[in-house]
Amino acid sequence: MLHRLVEPGQYTSLRLTEHLALEEIRPSIGSVGDAYDNALMETINGLYKAECIRTLVFHDGPYKTIADVEYATAGWVDWYNNRRLHSTLGNVPPVEFEQAHYAALNREPHPV
Repeated sequence: MLHRLVEPGQYTSLRLTEHLALEEIRPSIGSVGDAYDNALMETINGLYKAECIRTLVFHDGPYKTIADVEYATAGWVDWYNNRRLHSTLGNVPPVEFEQAHYAALNREPHPV
C-alpha cells in the first residue's frame, strides 16, 4: 500500500504524476529540487507583498475587506506595468519599453 509509505503530499504528487502519464501530458516542472520554474513567480510574489501588501503606498490604513486588497492590488499592477521605472530597461516603464520595441519591429523599410 503505497499511500501508507509516503507523506500525504508525496502521495498526491505520485497520483498526479501517474494521471499525467496516463493522459500523455508532460508536466511543466523541472527535475527534483529544481527551483528555476518557480523563481520568477516567487520574485513577483515577494515584490507584491513588499510593495503593496506590507506598505500603505497603494491603500490607506489596514485592509478591512477583500475589496480593499483587490483595489490595492489593481493599483499595484497598474503601477508595476505602466509607471514603474525599470533600470534594466533604461529607466522607462515596462509598457513604454514594450511599445517602443514593437514599434521598431513594425517600421516599414525606407528606400535607400
